[in-house]
Amino acid sequence: MELDLDESSLAIGRIERALSRIEKALAERANRSTAPADGTDQTALKAEVAAVIGELDRLIAEAGRG
Repeated sequence: MELDLDESSLAIGRIERALSRIEKALAERANRSTAPADGTDQTALKAEVAAVIGELDRLIAEAGRG
């Protein structure tokens, strides 16, 4: 199955939103006191990074086939 332009645009939009959430989380962490981030913050941030990597892997794989 080839990735069409609409699917590519949606994937890019998901990547952009995830990167924005990562940026916001990192900024919030920097603005907090020097206390380490709790496990929930770490887990959420790791999930966002994994989502971005997954979308990029999918786009790269489809581009390689197309």
